[in-house]
Amino acid sequence: MLRILHGTSYDFIKYWRRAAVLTIAFIVVGLGALVVRGARYSIEFTGGTTMQVSFAKAPNPDVIRSTVDKAGFAGSTIQQFGAPTEYTINAQAKGGLASTTATDSTAKQIEAALRAQFGDTSQVRVLSSQYVGPQVGAELRRNAMMAVAISFLVTLIYLAIRFEWRFGVAAVVATAHDVFTTLAFLAMLRLEISLTVVAAILTVIGYSLNDTIIIFDRVREDLRKQRKEPFRDTVNRAINETLPRSVLTHVTTLTATLALLFFAGEVIRPFSWIMAFGIFTGTFSSIYVAGALLIWIEAKWPPAVEGRGAAAAAQAARRRQVAP
Repeated sequence: MLRILHGTSYDFIKYWRRAAVLTIAFIVVGLGALVVRGARYSIEFTGGTTMQVSFAKAPNPDVIRSTVDKAGFAGSTIQQFGAPTEYTINAQAKGGLASTTATDSTAKQIEAALRAQFGDTSQVRVLSSQYVGPQVGAELRRNAMMAVAISFLVTLIYLAIRFEWRFGVAAVVATAHDVFTTLAFLAMLRLEISLTVVAAILTVIGYSLNDTIIIFDRVREDLRKQRKEPFRDTVNRAINETLPRSVLTHVTTLTATLALLFFAGEVIRPFSWIMAFGIFTGTFSSIYVAGALLIWIEAKWPPAVEGRGAAAAAQAARRRQVAP
């Protein structure tokens, strides 16, 4: 059996202050860019034009995309629909304001550009074009935030029952960190906010939580062994003990994500970017945010030891030691 990184004793917690400065700076810069430049929303949020187009011969999707871009509708979604010769084109109205009038103008401009590139009506035909209103818009954003808040609450309750409330708080804060860093990354790359991106962010939340819970479960197991060591060392030990599993999991997940990023095409690329970044930020937060914060919470609000004996009191004293 392949064994890597077994028996390591890296001092991860030692660098938590530098890690905190780095991640705070990243979030500030990214969210600052989001405020200054604004967010890019997809057609699901802003509304626009959706067209079904049929070609005489199966075209290259990249050629369709470049043609639509040259017509002035950059960032449109091009997808094969049904037969290899049929495609759907989702394009936002110029200026970002969708209406039936703007839809007619958009459809005519795209149709003219396609015929200039591929030929007359015998080579390319527009089967249908229609206005798509912002069906999700503010309601989707509100529901997405509610979903994230509910997931945080459920996570807090679950960890408080299975472990202690201290573990739950640390895990929720670490997950919130992942949401903010992902939004900062999205703003820096100017990725379009779509339903696919929302799905990627929710996936990153689940991925990061799973990583954090595995480390916390090992912390709980090590605490039961009653080792005579500070709580800081127990957390560091748990990170090292789960390191082989973490590396193998992250490498395999990243390999699949990079395959999607480079070979799956434009439609899935924003999802792949968010997932690839999520693997890094999820690992980072599990170690430097959740772990360091748990040590601080344990020192600030140590568990009660009344009636548990001298051994329990000594263990609680060790758990109060904060990371240097």
